[in-house]
Amino acid sequence: MSLNNGNKTGKFITFEGIDYSGKSVQAQLLCQKLQDLRLPVVAIRDPGATRISEEIRRILLDNKNHEMSYRTELLLYEAARAQMVHEIIAPALAKGQVVICDRFFDSTTAYQGYGRQLDLDVIKQANMLGANEIVPDLTFLIDIDVHTACARRIKQEMSADRLEAEGLEFQNRVRQGYLQIAGEYKQRIYVLNGEQSIEKLSLEIIQHVKNRLKLFA
Repeated sequence: MSLNNGNKTGKFITFEGIDYSGKSVQAQLLCQKLQDLRLPVVAIRDPGATRISEEIRRILLDNKNHEMSYRTELLLYEAARAQMVHEIIAPALAKGQVVICDRFFDSTTAYQGYGRQLDLDVIKQANMLGANEIVPDLTFLIDIDVHTACARRIKQEMSADRLEAEGLEFQNRVRQGYLQIAGEYKQRIYVLNGEQSIEKLSLEIIQHVKNRLKLFA
């Protein structure tokens, strides 16, 4: 079943990629650029952004919850997303605002579908429910090698959360899943080389937003 954007009037931009790809930094930089241009912007992360969604996020990423089943994991992500859509995304889009989200349902397809190897048709149906049929207007996939991502985490001296601790084989399945998704939705998903400098990536993203969404001159 296909998803659609309903009657929304705003613009919805999402950032995707494996952990330490640099997607969060780029989401913040785009948000700052649009704010500098006096555009109404809402910046959020998935899962998160609302009280309920942030509580679910803590459960999902806590290493103590190693006994969590893959289906439980899937449903918790969708529950957090449904609350975020209800409280923040749908109202903001209805007001004509620009919503920038660090991850959305493509993450679920990549991590729970390709990474956990759950049924992709089940994932699509769950995504439709969690997102209330809202689809991003534009998605940036920042692609990097899993070894590069691991090296970045070690360099930043960050401890691995429950999903990051799954290892390189899992992360590689997620990365390849992202590339499969990008190939399927070429009109929506723009793939960038995450090995580039932060500045170069930011300029490429801003130019693509300008060309595709006509948000600014």
